[in-house]
Amino acid sequence: MAKYVFGVDIGGTTVKIGLFTAEGEMIDKWEIPTRTDEGGMYILGDITKSIEDKLAEKKIDKSDVEGIGMGVPGPVKEDGTVLRCANLGWGIFNVAEELSKLTGLKVKAGNDANMAALGEMWQGGGKGYENIVMVTLGTGVGGGIILNGRMLSGVNGAGGEIGHIQVNDDETDVCGCGKKGCLEQYTSATGIVRMASRALVNTDRPSSLRSVQYISAKEVFDAAKNGDELAMELAENHGKCLGKALAQIACVVDPDVFVIGGGVSRAGEILTNLTSKYFQEYCFHACKKTQFKLATLGNDAGMYGGACAIITG
Repeated sequence: MAKYVFGVDIGGTTVKIGLFTAEGEMIDKWEIPTRTDEGGMYILGDITKSIEDKLAEKKIDKSDVEGIGMGVPGPVKEDGTVLRCANLGWGIFNVAEELSKLTGLKVKAGNDANMAALGEMWQGGGKGYENIVMVTLGTGVGGGIILNGRMLSGVNGAGGEIGHIQVNDDETDVCGCGKKGCLEQYTSATGIVRMASRALVNTDRPSSLRSVQYISAKEVFDAAKNGDELAMELAENHGKCLGKALAQIACVVDPDVFVIGGGVSRAGEILTNLTSKYFQEYCFHACKKTQFKLATLGNDAGMYGGACAIITG
């Protein structure tokens, strides 16, 4: 008898849900709105209804479903307790237990970045490895750490929050976390734009970026690929900042591979090459063979990770 699992990735705007076979093949995927009003009290009920509707549509009996794996945008302890999700309006409660009560199915919950890392290890850029660190370079910088095939959540669910490693004591701008000088302020998409804007104001050097109305991380890396000196300097600084931070992480968890995802990763090899170059400069000698790869699952990574969390137990 065929067995199935669901992978759920809760975002601030939409909830992505995937239906998988127990062998890891995605059969279907869809999205529902994330209703964050009234403290996010409707989210789990909406997920339950959507899953039950899909089971009815596919004529799948609930007894053939092995469980639901779910990624949440905030700290999640190993037992499924969320420790406040500001974007959802949630306080502290056991989200895995609550969804299990509603659906009658086994549920595993984890931080969304950790779930994405698990997905990339299972079916994406980290396939073939059991020890990976995923770095997500988007609006912010997220991370997920997988050791021996299992997510590293940490005591407070904050394992993998690499975006808030402090890399600059002299920063005056405040990060979204309330601190100053976080990795996120320099290597995220918004951080790259911030550094480019700062460079254009503080120097009169010629650059093709001066003719760009709305600078983006893509514009900076595209200009660097085309030989723009200022853009290349920005790309080098990005690689140095990220490579140095990852060298410190490698001293602690010593992964097989760093998998880089998020919107900024679309810059491709220029990003991985520069990061790897500076990683080699700063890393402990035993870690020099650590590889750098691009994530391949895109926005589906969290759903794959949720499914993997159930299948691999």
